[in-house]
Amino acid sequence: MSVVAVEIFGIKLIGINAANGRKLLFTILFLAVLWTVTHLVRWTIRKAVPHDTSAAFWSRQFVSIAALIVTLIGVVSIWFDNPARATAALGLFSAGLAFALQRVVTSAAGYLLILRGAMFNVGDRIKMGGVRGDVIRIGFIQTTIMEMGQPPAEQSESPGMWVEARQYSGRIVSVSNAMIFDEAVYNYSRDFPFIWEEMHIPVSYKDDRRRAEQILLAAAEHCALGDSDLPEDAMRELQRRYFMKAASVKPKVYWRITDNWVELSVRFVTRTEGIRDVKDQMSRFILEEFDKSRIGIASGTYAIVEVPPLEVRQVNSPLPASASK
Repeated sequence: MSVVAVEIFGIKLIGINAANGRKLLFTILFLAVLWTVTHLVRWTIRKAVPHDTSAAFWSRQFVSIAALIVTLIGVVSIWFDNPARATAALGLFSAGLAFALQRVVTSAAGYLLILRGAMFNVGDRIKMGGVRGDVIRIGFIQTTIMEMGQPPAEQSESPGMWVEARQYSGRIVSVSNAMIFDEAVYNYSRDFPFIWEEMHIPVSYKDDRRRAEQILLAAAEHCALGDSDLPEDAMRELQRRYFMKAASVKPKVYWRITDNWVELSVRFVTRTEGIRDVKDQMSRFILEEFDKSRIGIASGTYAIVEVPPLEVRQVNSPLPASASK
């Protein structure tokens, strides 16, 4: 059957005819219906499931993926009624897409890998592409992170940071999913939602160091996790899933001798979030108990043992009026 091409002012438009026009109209109608149905489903999910839960996130992801698959199948079915032509067109399209949009394709592949749960999930605290923070959204191309600050020891790292603790900075950062193939991804909370922390306290040689150690242990036990045994349960689960040795989750104080003082380092386990509050409570507890026990925090001091003689001369000074008489 011959196909009549569309002409405008005597100019024959290649590839545009009545059949293609019907396909185009049907494609627009199909996409409009699909868009309406997708938004109705998303609206229903927002009403039925709390938005800040994992179930809400995965429901939205399922709807997005399902809509994408239905769109691809529907558009291909409308425009390619011949399977051979559809296969050839799909192959050419895939080759061109892979060449022209390499990073986009890599980001989409990263998205599929993230969906498997092998890297992180929404709500996890991670470091990805040089950005630390909590994952608040995972998209097809980018992952959105609510950025957090850096401890003083890490302030020299890029990008510049003014918040000197692991608390939100207020910046929302979008990182390409392709970064999971280029750099390491650090997950602070996925399999072991705790973190080891340390505080270093210098104590003078003349003070009661044993008592200082007891105070540091008490601060860690009361302020970090209290009497909870959750870290031990999490550690056992970690050993069950991975090949790793057991690590102590009990607070411990380590001593280090320096030229000026004894440095006591208390190592403890606490939850990934709220570390600044824990250290604040521990610092207040330690200072209060140190004052009660008359233990001071050592600091660098300098003693001048000898001062060379100073000679002050005044050159070409006129004599006072009283001395000239």
